[in-house]
Amino acid sequence: MRKILVRGRDLCYNSWEMYYTYFVRCADGSLYAGYTNDLNRRVEAHNAGKGAKYTRSRLPVLLVYSESFDEAREARSREWNLKRLTRAQKEALIAQKDGAL
Repeated sequence: MRKILVRGRDLCYNSWEMYYTYFVRCADGSLYAGYTNDLNRRVEAHNAGKGAKYTRSRLPVLLVYSESFDEAREARSREWNLKRLTRAQKEALIAQKDGAL
């Protein structure tokens, strides 16, 4: 349940919107981390050349990892942390997730 403030009153509402952090693997083998509220649409945007500047010259991209969150700030924070991992740590995280599937 989320709370919003409307004209000085707290209102609670159910929100089904989820937020995601993700890794896509680019055609050159590099990894790109991002966050979004619509994972499929975002990957499609990357592959259409309308995603991040980084991925435009490295198409196509393939979604290799994602995590879901209830709050956008949680997803942004996790993205920030993912971007600071070493390449080996990123690959280990992806491999761990693959093993769980």
